[in-house]
Amino acid sequence: MKSLLNFILKIPIVGGITNFFLKKIKNKQFPGSEKYWEDRYRLGGNSGSGSYNRLSEFKARTINDFIAGKNIFSAMEFGCGDGNNLSLIKYPKYIGLDVSPTAIKICMNKYKNDLSKSFYVYNSLSFCDNHQLFKAEVTLSLDVIYHLIEDEIFSKYMTDLFQSSEKYVIIYSRNYSEKHDFHQRSRNFTKWIDENQKLFTLINKIENPYRFDLKDPNNTSNADFFIYLRSVKK
Repeated sequence: MKSLLNFILKIPIVGGITNFFLKKIKNKQFPGSEKYWEDRYRLGGNSGSGSYNRLSEFKARTINDFIAGKNIFSAMEFGCGDGNNLSLIKYPKYIGLDVSPTAIKICMNKYKNDLSKSFYVYNSLSFCDNHQLFKAEVTLSLDVIYHLIEDEIFSKYMTDLFQSSEKYVIIYSRNYSEKHDFHQRSRNFTKWIDENQKLFTLINKIENPYRFDLKDPNNTSNADFFIYLRSVKK
């Protein structure tokens, strides 16, 4: 059983096939967002299809253009995963946060000779930054929001994402609501932002050109880019 689970977790897909087998293996009992991702990385899994191949390349092009165009110096990503997508992006100064200690160890090893990057384990419900030690010109959430199953974790994650931003927030995710499907739960996050982050304004939406196709789930997605600007600097 363990070898089968290891094989499935290595499949670079965030979709129906992975969900189906994981449901069967775990008897449809979702262990919680944090444990799911730690188990996934610990057993040899990766960050999913969005961090590989043409979806990853599209995200990297978009972010690199933004960094160059806005002369961004510092960036912080909430949910850095295994760091594969990071390898394509030219951040001058970068902080990566993730709920999985195993993912953080993977990133630390992968970028051990890159002094421009730092990595920390992140638990939203145990994260209090009153001294504003974790700040960056732009904060990013890439293919993370629809994996935040629990309402409390979603709300705190979003709060941390925006409070840590000095100027911009970049989100790449689906923006519609769906029921919980094992380790995925799509959310209308722009509504939450409108209601809870009044200092931020949506300044750009960049549509993903590779719309989701059941025939090619590894290279397609319903996620888009949403870029927010802080209206009043803290």
